[in-house]
Amino acid sequence: MEYRKGTIDFHIEGPSAISLGKFDGLHRGHQTLLRRIADKKGEGMSAVIFTFDFGRGQGLMLKEERRRMLEQWGVDWMLECPFVPELSHMEPEDFVRRVIRDALHGAYLAVGTDFRFGYQRRGDYRLLQQMAAECGYGIEVVEKEQYQGRDISSTFIREELGKGNMKLVNHLLGYPYSVSGEVVHGRAIGRTLGMPTINILPAQGKLLPPNGVYATLSRIEGRDYEGITNIGYKPTVEGERRMGVETYLFDVNENLYGKEVTVYFFAFERPERKFASLEELKEQLMRDMEWGRAHFGQAEGE
Repeated sequence: MEYRKGTIDFHIEGPSAISLGKFDGLHRGHQTLLRRIADKKGEGMSAVIFTFDFGRGQGLMLKEERRRMLEQWGVDWMLECPFVPELSHMEPEDFVRRVIRDALHGAYLAVGTDFRFGYQRRGDYRLLQQMAAECGYGIEVVEKEQYQGRDISSTFIREELGKGNMKLVNHLLGYPYSVSGEVVHGRAIGRTLGMPTINILPAQGKLLPPNGVYATLSRIEGRDYEGITNIGYKPTVEGERRMGVETYLFDVNENLYGKEVTVYFFAFERPERKFASLEELKEQLMRDMEWGRAHFGQAEGE
Protein backbone atom coordinates (compact mmCIF):
# COMPACT_ATOMS: atom_id res chain seq x y z
CA MET A 1 0.00 0.00 0.00
CA GLU A 2 1.22 3.49 -0.84
CA TYR A 3 1.06 5.71 2.26
CA ARG A 4 1.37 9.47 1.80
CA LYS A 5 1.29 11.91 4.69
CA GLY A 6 2.42 15.44 5.44
CA THR A 7 1.88 16.66 1.89
CA ILE A 8 -0.89 17.92 -0.37
CA ASP A 9 1.16 17.09 -3.45
CA PHE A 10 -0.23 13.75 -4.54
CA HIS A 11 -1.29 12.28 -7.86
CA ILE A 12 -2.73 8.89 -8.82
CA GLU A 13 -2.48 7.49 -12.33
CA GLY A 14 -5.47 5.61 -13.65
CA PRO A 15 -9.03 5.43 -12.27
CA SER A 16 -9.57 5.19 -8.54
CA ALA A 17 -12.34 4.15 -6.15
CA ILE A 18 -12.27 6.58 -3.23
CA SER A 19 -13.75 6.83 0.22
CA LEU A 20 -13.24 9.98 2.25
CA GLY A 21 -13.62 10.60 5.99
CA LYS A 22 -11.91 10.52 9.38
CA PHE A 23 -11.60 6.73 9.72
CA ASP A 24 -10.78 6.72 13.43
CA GLY A 25 -11.06 3.13 14.61
CA LEU A 26 -12.09 1.59 11.26
CA HIS A 27 -15.34 0.44 12.86
CA ARG A 28 -18.14 -1.54 11.19
CA GLY A 29 -19.47 1.56 9.45
CA HIS A 30 -16.07 2.28 7.93
CA GLN A 31 -15.74 -1.37 6.92
CA THR A 32 -18.88 -1.07 4.79
CA LEU A 33 -17.18 1.74 2.84
CA LEU A 34 -13.96 -0.27 2.57
CA ARG A 35 -15.83 -3.20 1.05
CA ARG A 36 -17.37 -0.91 -1.57
CA ILE A 37 -14.06 0.47 -2.82
CA ALA A 38 -12.29 -2.91 -2.58
CA ASP A 39 -14.98 -4.42 -4.83
CA LYS A 40 -14.06 -1.89 -7.53
CA LYS A 41 -10.51 -3.22 -7.77
CA GLY A 42 -11.96 -5.97 -9.96
CA GLU A 43 -12.90 -3.23 -12.46
CA GLY A 44 -9.31 -1.94 -12.67
CA MET A 45 -9.60 0.85 -10.11
CA SER A 46 -7.15 1.61 -7.29
CA ALA A 47 -8.75 1.54 -3.82
CA VAL A 48 -8.04 4.91 -2.15
CA ILE A 49 -8.69 6.22 1.36
CA PHE A 50 -8.47 10.00 1.76
CA THR A 51 -8.45 11.52 5.23
CA PHE A 52 -7.26 14.70 6.90
CA ASP A 53 -4.59 14.75 9.59
CA PHE A 54 -5.82 17.15 12.29
CA GLY A 55 -2.76 16.34 14.41
CA ARG A 56 -4.31 16.45 17.85
CA GLY A 57 -5.93 14.39 20.58
CA GLN A 58 -6.09 10.69 21.33
CA GLY A 59 -7.64 8.22 18.95
CA LEU A 60 -9.19 4.78 18.94
CA MET A 61 -6.43 3.78 16.56
CA LEU A 62 -2.83 4.89 16.08
CA LYS A 63 -1.82 5.83 12.56
CA GLU A 64 0.39 2.76 12.23
CA GLU A 65 -2.45 0.51 13.42
CA ARG A 66 -4.76 2.07 10.84
CA ARG A 67 -2.20 1.67 8.09
CA ARG A 68 -1.76 -2.05 8.84
CA MET A 69 -5.51 -2.69 8.91
CA LEU A 70 -6.11 -0.82 5.66
CA GLU A 71 -3.44 -2.96 4.03
CA GLN A 72 -5.32 -6.05 5.21
CA TRP A 73 -8.47 -4.68 3.58
CA GLY A 74 -6.66 -4.38 0.25
CA VAL A 75 -6.42 -0.58 0.12
CA ASP A 76 -3.88 0.59 -2.48
CA TRP A 77 -3.46 4.22 -1.39
CA MET A 78 -3.77 5.85 2.03
CA LEU A 79 -3.64 9.63 1.75
CA GLU A 80 -3.34 11.41 5.09
CA CYS A 81 -3.59 15.05 4.13
CA PRO A 82 -2.49 17.85 6.50
CA PHE A 83 -5.33 20.25 7.33
CA VAL A 84 -3.57 23.32 5.96
CA PRO A 85 -5.27 26.58 4.87
CA GLU A 86 -4.79 25.76 1.20
CA LEU A 87 -7.26 22.91 1.64
CA SER A 88 -9.31 24.01 4.67
CA HIS A 89 -10.23 27.26 2.84
CA MET A 90 -10.88 25.55 -0.49
CA GLU A 91 -14.43 25.85 -1.75
CA PRO A 92 -16.11 22.43 -1.90
CA GLU A 93 -16.62 22.63 -5.68
CA ASP A 94 -12.90 23.31 -6.13
CA PHE A 95 -12.07 20.35 -3.89
CA VAL A 96 -14.14 18.04 -6.08
CA ARG A 97 -12.54 19.28 -9.29
CA ARG A 98 -8.93 19.72 -8.16
CA VAL A 99 -8.56 16.84 -5.69
CA ILE A 100 -11.11 14.15 -6.53
CA ARG A 101 -11.12 14.61 -10.32
CA ASP A 102 -7.71 15.98 -11.27
CA ALA A 103 -5.33 14.61 -8.59
CA LEU A 104 -7.01 11.30 -7.72
CA HIS A 105 -8.78 10.52 -11.00
CA GLY A 106 -11.84 9.45 -9.05
CA ALA A 107 -14.08 7.09 -11.02
CA TYR A 108 -16.17 5.89 -8.06
CA LEU A 109 -16.89 7.42 -4.64
CA ALA A 110 -18.31 5.71 -1.56
CA VAL A 111 -19.24 8.13 1.23
CA GLY A 112 -21.42 8.18 4.32
CA THR A 113 -24.45 10.39 4.74
CA ASP A 114 -22.60 12.53 7.30
CA PHE A 115 -19.53 13.29 5.15
CA ARG A 116 -18.67 17.01 5.00
CA PHE A 117 -15.83 18.76 3.19
CA GLY A 118 -14.60 22.07 1.86
CA TYR A 119 -14.59 25.55 3.36
CA GLN A 120 -16.78 25.74 6.48
CA ARG A 121 -17.84 22.14 5.76
CA ARG A 122 -20.26 23.38 3.12
CA GLY A 123 -19.82 20.34 0.87
CA ASP A 124 -21.78 17.13 1.45
CA TYR A 125 -22.87 14.00 -0.39
CA ARG A 126 -25.56 15.96 -2.24
CA LEU A 127 -22.95 18.20 -3.84
CA LEU A 128 -20.93 15.14 -4.81
CA GLN A 129 -24.02 13.72 -6.49
CA GLN A 130 -24.67 16.98 -8.34
CA MET A 131 -21.10 17.11 -9.69
CA ALA A 132 -20.85 13.44 -10.64
CA ALA A 133 -21.70 13.94 -14.32
CA GLU A 134 -19.37 16.93 -14.70
CA CYS A 135 -16.42 15.17 -13.08
CA GLY A 136 -17.03 11.71 -14.50
CA TYR A 137 -17.43 9.54 -11.42
CA GLY A 138 -20.08 7.24 -10.03
CA ILE A 139 -21.12 7.73 -6.44
CA GLU A 140 -22.71 5.54 -3.80
CA VAL A 141 -24.03 7.11 -0.60
CA VAL A 142 -23.91 4.48 2.13
CA GLU A 143 -26.37 4.62 5.00
CA LYS A 144 -24.86 4.48 8.49
CA GLU A 145 -24.55 1.09 10.19
CA GLN A 146 -26.66 1.05 13.34
CA TYR A 147 -26.81 -0.66 16.70
CA GLN A 148 -30.17 -0.63 18.51
CA GLY A 149 -31.30 2.42 16.58
CA ARG A 150 -28.12 4.46 17.03
CA ASP A 151 -25.58 5.18 14.30
CA ILE A 152 -22.29 3.38 14.79
CA SER A 153 -19.66 6.11 15.05
CA SER A 154 -16.30 6.82 16.65
CA THR A 155 -18.11 9.03 19.18
CA PHE A 156 -20.41 6.15 20.19
CA ILE A 157 -17.43 3.81 20.57
CA ARG A 158 -15.46 6.34 22.61
CA GLU A 159 -18.41 6.68 25.00
CA GLU A 160 -18.61 2.93 25.55
CA LEU A 161 -14.83 2.60 25.84
CA GLY A 162 -14.95 5.25 28.59
CA LYS A 163 -17.38 3.01 30.48
CA GLY A 164 -15.17 -0.06 30.06
CA ASN A 165 -17.96 -1.75 28.11
CA MET A 166 -15.56 -3.86 26.05
CA LYS A 167 -18.12 -6.34 24.76
CA LEU A 168 -20.10 -3.56 23.09
CA VAL A 169 -16.95 -1.72 21.96
CA ASN A 170 -15.73 -4.87 20.21
CA HIS A 171 -19.14 -5.45 18.64
CA LEU A 172 -19.26 -1.89 17.26
CA LEU A 173 -15.70 -2.12 15.96
CA GLY A 174 -16.11 -5.59 14.49
CA TYR A 175 -12.84 -6.70 16.11
CA PRO A 176 -11.37 -6.63 19.66
CA TYR A 177 -9.92 -3.36 20.93
CA SER A 178 -6.18 -3.56 21.50
CA VAL A 179 -3.08 -1.81 22.81
CA SER A 180 0.41 -2.61 21.54
CA GLY A 181 3.94 -2.00 22.74
CA GLU A 182 7.31 -3.44 23.64
CA VAL A 183 7.62 -5.47 26.84
CA VAL A 184 9.64 -3.36 29.27
CA HIS A 185 11.05 -3.92 32.74
CA GLY A 186 8.69 -3.07 35.59
CA ARG A 187 9.42 -3.14 39.31
CA ALA A 188 9.12 -6.95 39.51
CA ILE A 189 6.34 -6.72 42.11
CA GLY A 190 4.40 -9.44 40.30
CA ARG A 191 7.40 -11.75 40.38
CA THR A 192 7.82 -11.02 44.10
CA LEU A 193 4.20 -12.09 44.59
CA GLY A 194 4.77 -15.26 42.59
CA MET A 195 2.77 -13.84 39.67
CA PRO A 196 5.22 -12.61 37.02
CA THR A 197 3.74 -10.09 34.61
CA ILE A 198 4.68 -8.30 31.40
CA ASN A 199 4.51 -4.51 31.16
CA ILE A 200 4.07 -2.19 28.20
CA LEU A 201 3.88 1.59 28.04
CA PRO A 202 1.15 2.56 25.56
CA ALA A 203 1.68 5.32 23.02
CA GLN A 204 0.39 8.69 24.21
CA GLY A 205 -1.93 9.02 21.23
CA LYS A 206 -3.81 5.81 22.03
CA LEU A 207 -7.12 6.08 23.87
CA LEU A 208 -7.25 3.59 26.76
CA PRO A 209 -10.14 1.94 28.57
CA PRO A 210 -10.68 3.06 32.20
CA ASN A 211 -8.12 2.03 34.79
CA GLY A 212 -8.86 -1.42 36.10
CA VAL A 213 -8.65 -5.16 35.47
CA TYR A 214 -9.68 -6.85 32.21
CA ALA A 215 -9.79 -10.29 30.64
CA THR A 216 -7.32 -10.10 27.77
CA LEU A 217 -5.59 -12.08 25.08
CA SER A 218 -1.97 -11.16 24.30
CA ARG A 219 -0.39 -11.89 20.92
CA ILE A 220 3.38 -12.29 20.94
CA GLU A 221 5.29 -13.49 17.88
CA GLY A 222 2.17 -15.09 16.42
CA ARG A 223 1.16 -16.91 19.60
CA ASP A 224 -1.89 -16.03 21.70
CA TYR A 225 -1.86 -16.09 25.51
CA GLU A 226 -4.94 -15.68 27.70
CA GLY A 227 -4.62 -13.65 30.87
CA ILE A 228 -5.72 -10.62 32.88
CA THR A 229 -4.51 -7.06 32.43
CA ASN A 230 -4.41 -4.05 34.72
CA ILE A 231 -4.45 -0.55 33.27
CA GLY A 232 -3.32 2.15 35.64
CA TYR A 233 -0.71 3.57 37.99
CA LYS A 234 -0.30 0.64 40.43
CA PRO A 235 -1.66 2.54 43.46
CA THR A 236 -0.49 -0.10 45.97
CA VAL A 237 3.15 0.34 44.89
CA GLU A 238 4.79 3.48 46.29
CA GLY A 239 6.36 5.82 43.79
CA GLU A 240 4.62 4.33 40.73
CA ARG A 241 3.44 7.23 38.57
CA ARG A 242 3.59 6.03 34.97
CA MET A 243 0.41 4.89 33.25
CA GLY A 244 1.04 1.31 32.22
CA VAL A 245 -0.55 -1.85 30.88
CA GLU A 246 0.45 -4.82 33.03
CA THR A 247 -0.58 -8.35 32.04
CA TYR A 248 -0.44 -11.69 33.83
CA LEU A 249 -0.35 -14.51 31.28
CA PHE A 250 -1.92 -17.72 32.52
CA ASP A 251 0.61 -20.51 33.06
CA VAL A 252 3.44 -18.68 31.26
CA ASN A 253 6.82 -17.88 32.78
CA GLU A 254 9.07 -16.91 29.89
CA ASN A 255 11.54 -14.09 29.34
CA LEU A 256 9.57 -11.81 27.01
CA TYR A 257 11.46 -8.54 27.56
CA GLY A 258 11.94 -6.56 24.37
CA LYS A 259 9.29 -8.42 22.42
CA GLU A 260 6.35 -6.69 20.74
CA VAL A 261 2.97 -7.56 22.23
CA THR A 262 -0.60 -6.68 21.29
CA VAL A 263 -3.10 -6.92 24.15
CA TYR A 264 -6.75 -7.48 23.15
CA PHE A 265 -9.44 -6.49 25.67
CA PHE A 266 -12.58 -8.60 26.09
CA ALA A 267 -14.22 -7.89 29.46
CA PHE A 268 -13.94 -5.51 32.41
CA GLU A 269 -13.86 -6.95 35.92
CA ARG A 270 -13.19 -4.15 38.41
CA PRO A 271 -11.67 -0.67 38.72
CA GLU A 272 -8.12 -0.19 39.92
CA ARG A 273 -7.86 0.49 43.66
CA LYS A 274 -5.30 0.77 46.43
CA PHE A 275 -4.83 -2.16 48.82
CA ALA A 276 -3.59 -1.98 52.41
CA SER A 277 -0.69 -4.36 51.76
CA LEU A 278 0.97 -6.46 49.09
CA GLU A 279 -0.54 -9.54 50.72
CA GLU A 280 -4.04 -8.11 50.31
CA LEU A 281 -3.15 -7.24 46.71
CA LYS A 282 -2.01 -10.83 46.11
CA GLU A 283 -5.28 -12.20 47.46
CA GLN A 284 -7.25 -9.96 45.12
CA LEU A 285 -5.06 -10.92 42.16
CA MET A 286 -5.80 -14.58 42.87
CA ARG A 287 -9.51 -13.78 42.63
CA ASP A 288 -8.88 -11.77 39.47
CA MET A 289 -7.12 -14.73 37.88
CA GLU A 290 -9.96 -17.05 38.83
CA TRP A 291 -12.40 -14.64 37.19
CA GLY A 292 -10.20 -14.38 34.10
CA ARG A 293 -9.89 -18.15 33.70
CA ALA A 294 -13.65 -18.49 34.07
CA HIS A 295 -14.14 -15.86 31.36
CA PHE A 296 -12.03 -17.87 28.93
CA GLY A 297 -13.53 -21.18 30.12
CA GLN A 298 -10.27 -22.44 31.59
CA ALA A 299 -9.83 -24.65 34.60
CA GLU A 300 -6.90 -24.20 36.98
CA GLY A 301 -3.80 -25.98 35.74
CA GLU A 302 -5.06 -26.68 32.21
